[in-house]
Amino acid sequence: MTGVRRSRLPVRAHAVVMAGMFVAAGACVAADEEKPLWELGAGVGVLQFPAYRGSDENRVFVLPVPYVIYRGEFLKADRRGLRGTFFDTERVELSLSLAASPPASSEDVDVRAGMDDLEPTVEIGPSLDVRLWQSADERRKLRVRLPLRVGVTVESHPESTGWQFTPQLNLDWRDPAGMDGWTLGLVAGPVFGDRRQHRYFYGVDVCDATAARPVYDAKGGYAGTQFLAALSKRFAGGWAGAFVRYDTLAGAVFLDSPLVTSRNYFAAGFAVTWLIGESSQRVPADE
Repeated sequence: MTGVRRSRLPVRAHAVVMAGMFVAAGACVAADEEKPLWELGAGVGVLQFPAYRGSDENRVFVLPVPYVIYRGEFLKADRRGLRGTFFDTERVELSLSLAASPPASSEDVDVRAGMDDLEPTVEIGPSLDVRLWQSADERRKLRVRLPLRVGVTVESHPESTGWQFTPQLNLDWRDPAGMDGWTLGLVAGPVFGDRRQHRYFYGVDVCDATAARPVYDAKGGYAGTQFLAALSKRFAGGWAGAFVRYDTLAGAVFLDSPLVTSRNYFAAGFAVTWLIGESSQRVPADE
C-alpha cells in the first residue's frame, strides 16, 4: 500500500531526515578551496520509504528542505549533516553525528493495528571517520565511518529508543564518468541495535497480542545491511540531488517478529534547493 501523507515530524527534524537520506550526496571541492562561511537556501524534496524498516507498507513524503551550509571551525553543517567536530586531522575526524526517523501511525500499518503509534525519533552520538584512500587527483575518496548514536522519541515526554551502531564504507567520486560538477556517493554497511532499539520497532507486548500477532520480545544485535547510492550537483544558484537505498534484513535478530512483513526493500528520493544568501567571509573548505 502506498500513500502520500504529510509528515508530523517537526521542521528541525525534517532537515536531519533529509541529511540522513542524502548522507553520501553533496559537492566535493578541491582541498583548501575558499568557500562562504555560511550559505542559506530552501527547496523541496520527495522521499519514498517504508513505514519502518521491515514494513511492506510504503510512504511518500513531500517535505520542505532547508539548505544550510556552515563551515565553522567546530560546528559544521554540510553534505554530511549537522555535526560538531572534536578532532580533525588529514586522515581522522571525530565528530557529532545526528539522525532521525519519521513517525508511523498504527492506523496506516495493518500489522500494527491497535498498537501505539511509532513516534518520530532523533538520534545523536559520536562518529569516528577515517580516510582509507584517495586518488592522486583527489576526485575519489574512500572512508570508513563509525557512528554510534542514542535515540529518543520526539514528543512531550521523550523516551529512550536505545542505541544504534552503523559502520559504513563510503566512496565519494567527483565528476564520475565525465559528469562535470556531479558527485557520486556510495555507502554500504551493517546495522546493529540494542534490545531497547529493536523492542521499540518490533516488540509486541501482552496487551497488544492477538491471534495473528503473538507476544514478541526482541533482542539486540545484527539488524541487517544497507546500501546507498546518491548523485548530486551544486549549481551557481542552488543544489540538486537524488538517492536510492536498498535494505536487507536477512539474518537480523528480529526477523521472526510478527511486525516484520518484508525482508528487503528499496527507498528513494530527490531534492532541489535554491540559494537565498551567503556570507561574504570566505574560509578554506575541503568537502
